[in-house]
Amino acid sequence: MERLLYIEASPRKERSESIRVANEFLDEYWRTHPKDHVEIFNLWREELPSFDGDVINAKYRILKGEARSTPERAAWVPVEQLINHFTGFDKYLFSLPMWNFGIPYILKHYIDLLVQPGHTFSYSPEYGYKGLVVGKPAAIIYARGGSYEHSTPFESLDHQKIYMETILSFIGFTDLHSIIVEPTLKLDHEESVKMIEEKKSEARALAAVF
Repeated sequence: MERLLYIEASPRKERSESIRVANEFLDEYWRTHPKDHVEIFNLWREELPSFDGDVINAKYRILKGEARSTPERAAWVPVEQLINHFTGFDKYLFSLPMWNFGIPYILKHYIDLLVQPGHTFSYSPEYGYKGLVVGKPAAIIYARGGSYEHSTPFESLDHQKIYMETILSFIGFTDLHSIIVEPTLKLDHEESVKMIEEKKSEARALAAVF
């Protein structure tokens, strides 16, 4: 049995195109991988630790190899628990909308907690940075109102897909699969329905072999 973590980053639920396509992925995954465990991690329902005060102080103590105070050690525990939860899975599915050309702040918050030295990456003067989350596939479903794909006029404004690929690669992912749902705001009803159905089909095909 393998474990799949689905990280949901849109607050729009049934009105979200990224969630709609992700649900198709999950339905097919459950059908084709009946023995696997799937956990849905809705970022909008989680109480993520704030990255300030004793938490940020604890991080810099760790980076500098200094002893942490009792409050700093206590504040760092939820961060380690969150990281251990993430790294305890074998496969990952993300769904996220584009917000102001980037990713939702709640997902950025989550990533900023996960990307910690000694947990998801390491550094040495000899070898530089090395990702520690290795040998695991990730599927990312992106939704955006406009068209930002390669060779389009707005390609340079895509800080959504580029960021996700950069940060996931940094922590060790090499097997990344993207489904891009666009342009959600520029199609008439008939075109939108056709586009969504195509993306659902793409998601089902990926889930079957994921």
